[in-house]
Amino acid sequence: MTWKRWLVGSPIETTRAHEQRLSIPLALSVFSSDALSSVAYATEEILLVLSTAGAAALAYSLPIAGLITLLLAVLIASYQQTVHAYPGGGGSYIVARENLGTIPGLVAAGALLIDYVLTVAVSAAAGVAAVTSAVPFLREHKVAMGLLFVGIIAVGNLRGVRESGRIFAVPTYLFIGSLTLLILVGLWCVLTGRPPVEPPAASISGASHALTLFLLMRAFSSGCAALTGIEAISNGVQAFKPPESRHAAVTLFIMGTILGSFFLGITWIAHVYAVVPGAGQTVISQLGRAVFGTGPMYFMMQAATAAILLVAANTAFADFPRLSSILANDRFLPRQLATLGDRLVFSNGIFILSGTAGLLIVIFGGDTHALIPLYAVGVFLAFTLSQAGMVMRHLRERDGRFRLHATVNAAGATATGAALVVIAVTKFTHGAWIVVVLIPILVVSFLRTHRHYFYVRSQLSLVEMEPERPIRHTAIVPISAVNRATIYALRYAKSIAHEVEAVHVGLDPHRAAKIQQQWKTWGGGVPLRILESPYRSLIRPLVDHIDDLMHGKRRNEMVTVVLPEFVTAHWWEGLFHNQSAFLIKGALLFRQGVVVTSVPFHFKR
Repeated sequence: MTWKRWLVGSPIETTRAHEQRLSIPLALSVFSSDALSSVAYATEEILLVLSTAGAAALAYSLPIAGLITLLLAVLIASYQQTVHAYPGGGGSYIVARENLGTIPGLVAAGALLIDYVLTVAVSAAAGVAAVTSAVPFLREHKVAMGLLFVGIIAVGNLRGVRESGRIFAVPTYLFIGSLTLLILVGLWCVLTGRPPVEPPAASISGASHALTLFLLMRAFSSGCAALTGIEAISNGVQAFKPPESRHAAVTLFIMGTILGSFFLGITWIAHVYAVVPGAGQTVISQLGRAVFGTGPMYFMMQAATAAILLVAANTAFADFPRLSSILANDRFLPRQLATLGDRLVFSNGIFILSGTAGLLIVIFGGDTHALIPLYAVGVFLAFTLSQAGMVMRHLRERDGRFRLHATVNAAGATATGAALVVIAVTKFTHGAWIVVVLIPILVVSFLRTHRHYFYVRSQLSLVEMEPERPIRHTAIVPISAVNRATIYALRYAKSIAHEVEAVHVGLDPHRAAKIQQQWKTWGGGVPLRILESPYRSLIRPLVDHIDDLMHGKRRNEMVTVVLPEFVTAHWWEGLFHNQSAFLIKGALLFRQGVVVTSVPFHFKR
């Protein structure tokens, strides 16, 4: 507990939950870091695809970036309507479930959960790539570094939403400042005709693919990574200070403006300086060297980029547990995910997210380019379902300017749906098939979980419950010897049942005879039954005797097995004693009408 308090802090009272609400500046760092950080690799992903068609193909990066920015504007306008329509949060899942049905809602939820896991893995891998671009000798340790970064972000979020916002606000605003400076200085250098301080590290030797429409579609789908994280604010509206919807909408607009400006600016400067991925450096690193050289400004920008890429995982840590709790409250995920921890965060969701993301980093070797193809399918599927759900809501509610709002959402659904098809087709063989397969599996697991809880509720229902009446109840005390632990257990059994008997499984005739002799003195009038065990089994004769009590001539409706148990002064002393009580509990766990209880006898220190 001391280590826990040192890592995550002291518990927070439930009555102080309102203090954890976020202002716009803090919310921007918590919910926008994922979207803003994507500009650090989205342009690179476009250029990586286009470069395979030769240097001339790089010119298409500008129209592709412009098309993606236009799509960004449509999404921002659409989600601003969502945060006003659903101030309780839940984002794509709630919108799709209420307007399109349960299955579309669960598809959106599954897609988002997968996207959040990938966000953490990609952010950690990209952050490590930014570090190793500046410090190459660390490249061979990128998996270990990725796991370390995921652990740090997890601990920060376990400390609470507001505190994590304060912790991660510094790298978010440092990144915004450094990238603003990079774009402004780069723009000034280009307009004044100044050559790059350091020429790009990589060049294109030749074309390995033809410039086709399919290649351009692949570049577009890769660049759509810039749009991941847009839905985060709509999922966490309740985390904002009142008025929640208004503050969420303002934060969404600010985030979209910064993201669009950065994405277009970086793509344009990369085009002017003819920067291409390669030479062990990211595009952002090459741009920094071209604009600033290798002085302090370059290293500050690389540090800020690495920090924002790592902090980008914070968005997923804010939204994954929150969405999981909503699903758990709807009985589509285990109920433990709906429980707040002592720092008023959904701790179980944080543990699951960090563990799953860490596993992905290990499996894919911490390679950003290997993880990116898995990235955008889920989020664009959620985009499409959310926008389609909002169209249905506007047409049903017919409030105010519903035609205009429905048109905006319909445009968003059409655009993201088209992008989804492009992404799924172009990236299917590069790993997107994994997400396509995983989403139906998750939906089936959601439905099975819901069915289980429905079954449990029906079994526990008081409808048709029989009126209270006396039941026949026998308590039996299995004993291996006559000692203090046995007598304490026997006295407890006599206090809870009118019929009590002690049983001993006779593995050794001499021991059984000795116990019978001692029982005459210490048994207190309770009958002792010796169970024969010709095959030296401890469990089978006991289970058969209990079955006879339940279903034989005496026919008890309940049998309580009272187990004497030693509790040693030190954990290692338990190794010197057999675990017969544990075996008995396991054998009787699923027997209806049988209760197993332990009476601990504590050894003194």
